[in-house]
Order: sequence, then C-alpha cells, then structure tokens
Amino acid sequence: MLSTQRWSEQGLALLQLLLVASFSKSEERVCSLMGEPEEPQLFKTGDIILGGIFSFHSSYKTVESTYVHRPLPLQCISLNFRAIQFAQVMLFAIEEINNSTDILPGIKLGYKLYDLCGSIARAVKVALSLVNGNEETASMSEKPCSGSVPAIVGVTSSSPSMAISTVIGPFHTPLVSHYATCACLSNKVRYPSFLRTIPSDYYQSRALAQMVKHFGWTWVGAIRTNDDYGNSGMATFTDIASQLGICLEYSLPFFRTDPPEQKQKIIETIKGSSSKVIIGFLNHMDMDVLMEEFAHHNLTGYQWVGTEGWISDSQNAQAKGHYILKGSIGLAIRKAHVTGLRDFMLDVKPLNSSGNKLFTEFWEKTFGCNFNHINQTEKTLKRCTGYEDLTKIKNSFHDMSLMPIFNNVYKAVYAVAHTLHKILGCGDTCSNTIASDPQVILQHLKKIRFKTKDGEEVYFNQYGDPAAKYDIINWQPKKDGSEEFVTIGLFDASLPEEKQLHIDNLTLTWANNSKQVPISVCSGTCTLGTRKVLQKGKPVCCYDCIPCAEGEVSNTTDSITCMRCAPEFWSNKRRDKCEKKETEFLSYIEIMGTILTLSSLLGACLTATVALIFFRHRNTPIVKANNSELSFLLLFSLTLCFLCSLTFIGRPSDWSCMLRHTAFGITFVLCISCVLGKTLAVLMAFKATLPGSNLMKWFGPRRQRIVVLAFTFIQIVICIVWLTANPPYPFKNLRHFKDKIILECALGSPIGFWAVLGYIGLLALLCFILAFLARKLPDNFNEAKFITFSMLIFCAVWMTFIPAYVSSPGKFSVAVEIFAILASSFGLLFCIFIPKCYIILLKPERNTKKNMMDKKS
Repeated sequence: MLSTQRWSEQGLALLQLLLVASFSKSEERVCSLMGEPEEPQLFKTGDIILGGIFSFHSSYKTVESTYVHRPLPLQCISLNFRAIQFAQVMLFAIEEINNSTDILPGIKLGYKLYDLCGSIARAVKVALSLVNGNEETASMSEKPCSGSVPAIVGVTSSSPSMAISTVIGPFHTPLVSHYATCACLSNKVRYPSFLRTIPSDYYQSRALAQMVKHFGWTWVGAIRTNDDYGNSGMATFTDIASQLGICLEYSLPFFRTDPPEQKQKIIETIKGSSSKVIIGFLNHMDMDVLMEEFAHHNLTGYQWVGTEGWISDSQNAQAKGHYILKGSIGLAIRKAHVTGLRDFMLDVKPLNSSGNKLFTEFWEKTFGCNFNHINQTEKTLKRCTGYEDLTKIKNSFHDMSLMPIFNNVYKAVYAVAHTLHKILGCGDTCSNTIASDPQVILQHLKKIRFKTKDGEEVYFNQYGDPAAKYDIINWQPKKDGSEEFVTIGLFDASLPEEKQLHIDNLTLTWANNSKQVPISVCSGTCTLGTRKVLQKGKPVCCYDCIPCAEGEVSNTTDSITCMRCAPEFWSNKRRDKCEKKETEFLSYIEIMGTILTLSSLLGACLTATVALIFFRHRNTPIVKANNSELSFLLLFSLTLCFLCSLTFIGRPSDWSCMLRHTAFGITFVLCISCVLGKTLAVLMAFKATLPGSNLMKWFGPRRQRIVVLAFTFIQIVICIVWLTANPPYPFKNLRHFKDKIILECALGSPIGFWAVLGYIGLLALLCFILAFLARKLPDNFNEAKFITFSMLIFCAVWMTFIPAYVSSPGKFSVAVEIFAILASSFGLLFCIFIPKCYIILLKPERNTKKNMMDKKS
C-alpha cells in the first residue's frame, strides 16, 4: 500500500515538472540568487563601480542552526576602527580620482564596500555578490550571470584572500589586497587573479632570518599565528634559517581564541626553554592577547623579533603589557605619506552619506552615546546629536602610525584606476564608460606601472607582488614611558643578497633596556683548534667543541671539520696552524753525531799511528812476517773504513747517498781481501815447510796482490751496476714520525744494497773459516788466531747489525750502520795490529827472527 502511494506521488511530481518545462520554453532563462542579497556597508553610485571588502567588524555572534527555518543573516559585532580607516583611504583615493582631470576624465567612480565580519564564509559570499551582481534575478540572454565590478580592493588577512581568490579566480576578477602577505598567494596557478601592494612574506621571512643571523642568534624560539599567514611565513623562515645555521628550539602555533590550557602550554614551553630570542610571526590581534598572557606570568627578559603584523602597531605599544616587548626589533612596511589623507580620514561625512548604519555605530562607539534614546538599555548613555567634535576624542581611529598600510590601500585603488584609464583609451576624455572584460583588466593590471603623486613607483612582478622593501625598527623607550619606533636599518630584496640587509651603527635598545646584544646560542663558540661535534638527539646548533687530532687544524671559529696538514707540515700545540715539520738527520753538531765523528777520526788516527809505527820498524822481523806490503794495504783500507763512516753524517745529498754505501762496500772488501790474503799467506807458509811443497812459489807476494785486487774489483763492479741501474737518493721519510721528517738516503735498488753487504759477508765468512783452520799452527807467533778473533768480532757485529738496522727509526738506523762500521774496523785494528805494536814498542826482545821461527811445544 505504501509502495503504491509513493509511486503515485513520484509520478505526479514528474508530470508537474514536465508541464513547467513545456510552459517555460518560450520564457527567457534567468540566474536566480540563492538566499538573501548582501547589502554593502558603504556604497556610492558611479559610471564604474569598484568593489571593496574590509572587516568592519572583527567577529560575529554564533547562532546554532535549528535546521527548521532558514539561517538568519550573520550578526556582526566588535566594530573595528582600523577597517574603517582602510575604507576611508579607499574613499579618499576614489574622491581624488573623481576630482582629477589626469586620470579617468569624465568618468565617476563609485564603490560598494562589504563587511566580512571576520568570517571566511561571509568573505566568499560578498565576493560573489561583487563579481556576479547582487540582483535577485539576472537575465542570461546577453551575458549570463555577468559581473558588476572590474576589481575588488581590500581583504586584510591572508586566509580570506585565499578563499576569495580561489572562488573568483575562474571569473578573472582581480583582487588587490593591501595587507595579505602569505607567500602562498604568489602561486599564480592557484590564485591567478590575486595581486597585492604589500610584499610577500617570502621576503619578510628571508629578511628575518638574515637579521637573526646578523646578530649572532643561532638558537631561537618562535610563536606563530595559527593561520595561513603565520604557518606559511614560519615555514619559509624555518627553511631559510636552517640554511643559515639557525635552529628553532620550539615553534608554537597560537590563536587568540585558543583555550586556556593551550595558552598555558605555550607559557610552560617558554619557561623551560634556554633560548632568549623569540620570533613573533603574529598579527597585531594575536600579539595583543599573547602579550597579556606573558604579562600575567611576568615572562620578561626575552628578545622579541617581530613581523610587520605587529612590530609597528601603536596599539600594541600602548597596551597594558607592552613592557613585555621592550627592546623589540623587527620589520615594518616602509614609511610613506599620502598628502591630504589625514584630514580626509578625520572627516567622517562620507561615512554618514554613504552608509548611515555604519556611521551610526561608529559615532555611538566613539562618543559613548546613543542616537535612539528610547531603546537605550543603559540610562547612563547620553543621546548622540551627530555634531560632537571628533577632534577632541583620542582613540585608535586618530592613530596615523599605520600610514604605510593606508598607502597600500591608496596604491591599490590607483592601480585599478590607471588600468581602466589605459583600457578605456582615455586622453582628454575617455572613449567609453563601460569597463572591459575582467580578463582584459587583469592582464593590463599585472603590467601597470605608474608613480603616485608623492613620487612612489608602483608595479607588480610576475607573481603579482610589489618590490620588497622593509624598514628595520627598534622599540626604544621615551621619557614619558611610552615606546618609540626608531628606524635602524633597511632590507631591500632587489639588491644582491650580501647587500640586502643594512643596519646602521646606532645605539639599539634590547630586552630589559640593555645596551648589549643578547646572546642566544645552544652551544658556545668553538675556538680555533677545535671542531663541532653534534650532541646526540639535538639540533645541529647544539654541539660540543673537541680539539683537533694531531696533524689537523681549524683556523676558523665554529669549524665543523679539522683540515689535515700537508704531508710536510704538522699542527702546532694549539691546533690552529700548520707548521713545517722539523727535519731530522744525523748531524755533526748533535751529541750522537759528534761522538761518532770523534770515534771515526780517532780510529783513523790510531790506524795512521800504527802505520807510522810499522813504517819506522819495517825492517824488524815482526813487520816483515806475513807480507808487510799487505799489512800496509790493510792499514790503508782500515783508515778508509773509519773515514767512510763520516759520509753517513750530515744532511743527505745525491752525492753523499751514492758515496756512503759504495765507499763503505769497496773499502770493507779491500780490507777483508787483505785479511784474507794474510790468512792464505799463513796457511801457505805452513804448507810450504812440508817436504816437497812448492806452494809459496804459487802464492807469493805478487799473487797475493792479484787476489786482493780481484776480490775488490768484483765489489767495484757490483757498485757500478747498482749506481747505474737504481742508485741511492735523498729521501724524506714521513712514515716513522708524525711530526718529523726524517732525511735519509733511500737505497734505490735494495738488491744492490744487499748484494754489497752479502759479498762482504761472504768474504768475511771465508776469511773466518780459513783463519779458524790456521789458528793452531805451531808457530810461536801465529797471526791466524788473531785474524780468527777479528773475523769473529766482524761477523758478530754485522749479524746483529741487520735486525738493528731494520728496526731502528730515522737517524738511529744511520747511527747503527756507523757503529757497525766502526766496531768492525776497531775489531780488525785491535785484533791484528795491537799485539804486534805491543811487541814492537814494549817487548822489543821478542821482536827477533829466532823468536818468530821457534815452534811451540
């Protein structure tokens, strides 16, 4: 039953729809306005109407919907004098243009100014009223839903501007804002019809970061308005700050309507922080509320860095808790002056003529009176006459400190007017009074360039933004206790980056009226010779300073790395400078070098003395025994052995490196060859005494000389091959000591070096074996046993030399080699010649032929 009834109702409704459609075919189609039409707060008729949107009221009453009746219109509350000032500027500019013969001659501009009441939804609604017209119905025969204004001026905040621009963007109607600074609005893909006469927060954020860096603050906190203005601006600041080495200890969102617990959380965070600088990316209303919270908790001593949203706001500087912000520093819109604006603004007759309701509310709030005396709820309120003297009242409406922002409204109106002037082909008069298509207006507006009557040039870049220039101001106390905004510098984004920020050398006032720049760093400056090491789990601005390692230096403060010194340099004790390494070699003037030099000379002198003794007693039997010629040759070679050790001392050079090893090798082979010849002579002499022996005939003095020369020649050949193929050369040894350079002689070819040593060792071993075999021959004076002992010493010295040489560092390896040369030379000298000198000098009675020939029993 119910189903049948429902189908009957639906069929009846469909029939009605078809009937309506058939009857309306011949009628003209219309656009119907949904809801009640919006009434402008201020209006004036004219040939061309300009739209304006301002927040004449800062808030509205919240009314819960019953969903039974149509929602009532928004009830706006809290009259905002500042928005009235902005509206007055727009009216002033329009009045000035209408009275001018230079711009839009013969055309009168009108206006429709709407109130957004702090509501984004209402902002969109009134924007659509301006773009699509505000009539209840509109014909679609010519231009469907055609617009009524060529451009919209106003909208103070970024969030409403974003909403409006998103909605009116498809209509190409320009929105020119005087105070919406969010960098996001520069996105021409999302907001193609948005322009502004105030710089983007992108440049303000960069300027703030550069200013913080300029004063050496690397550890800061931040509080931002929790809307598009604060969140977008702080995001840009954070990115730039991180590039400049600035860290945020905290970044807290805040909105004036936040609950008490959210405000308390901000207070507790700041109390527990260590940074002393706070970046306030806030608008003036949020700063006003936040300042009261800080004053309530007596949070003083923090250095505030502000944006143009509050830093130059006189209301903040006169508020009850303004002492919280003493010494603040920040960016402000550049100072400007609009001739005649002040007088016009204080004359509120245009308000009375164009919007009686707004004028009535303004007048009642300004003078504390009421026009409708019958409906007064408080009898204490006097009745308004409308003739009260406005000049005697001092309130925020009289405040002209926002003249730079007023100038932005003024420039916005003139930018639209100059665009219309160009499109309409105005000369002495304008060719027509009908504004072009909004898209054409938008394209011309983006390219407009003109100068105001006060000489300021106005233009927009490719993002719809003006040139970014800011004054840097400092809050300084005056004698009466109020705050004065003192300009201390300038930021100009059009200059090269290194010249954009300029701060004059003026006396600044900081937090707590201090004259010293506050310090706000997580970690102190790392001095020269140290580097930063990040603290675990903390931002990059929190670090420890540790000394550079040996061989590394840092010659700048706050260095993140230590530079390694060049191979021939080493770090000093402070680790801030690379100094040339100390060069080390075995020198004559050091103790060890002096001792070895004296020992070498002493050995040579002793050898020369022995040679002199032998020469003076050359005809004695003990000298003649075993070939005196070999004895003198051996003494000569020993002298050379002692002297060749001197080539190892001193700074190595090409010649000394080649000479020291070759001279050592050849002289030692000559020495051992002589010893070997004497040993063979002893053996041959014994064998020659046997019956029938003819050995001495074959090993006489001549043959002994040939043996010595042959063995020595082999060593000479080895040395020549070594020097030809890969000779020794001076070498800077950087491996053994980190802080020293060991000057030594590289072997060149290790094979050549060990071939020289090996050949010496081979001859010494052969000599030792032969002497050992002849040690017990039955002569009364058998030289073989002394040679055996000397060869034993020689071999022992050189066997211990090899491991000592390899393991000794630097100059000590050279000293070990010299010691081996001297020890083996002294061993040969003492073992072979001292016993003979003892007999020659002290026991001459034993120096007889008979004693030499006697056999031992």
